[in-house]
Amino acid sequence: MKKIIAIIRPEKLEDVKAALEEIECHGLTVAEVKGRGRQLGVTESYRGSDYRIDLLPKTRLEIVLKDANVEEVVQTIVRTAQTGDIGDGKIFISPVEEVIRIRTGERGEGAV
Repeated sequence: MKKIIAIIRPEKLEDVKAALEEIECHGLTVAEVKGRGRQLGVTESYRGSDYRIDLLPKTRLEIVLKDANVEEVVQTIVRTAQTGDIGDGKIFISPVEEVIRIRTGERGEGAV
């Protein structure tokens, strides 16, 4: 099993969720986060003064799934979240040792 963490633009969340539903990837956790990458934030002007916003709003998706489904989910996220502009985000993939469904105590891939 793997855990995918995807950091995407907030305005792309609905598109990504809909695309994941289409490929029958239903379980995900979503959080509003702030961060920065190579873009190092943005500089804006307000009443003639420049100020820097160095932590930008992003959306974090977490998905735990079977190894066989990882590539399809990753390609779906990339296809729907990509704008081609700096700040589109990142995807991280990590191994998951165990999953336990709290309601039933079921373990392993069946609990996903």
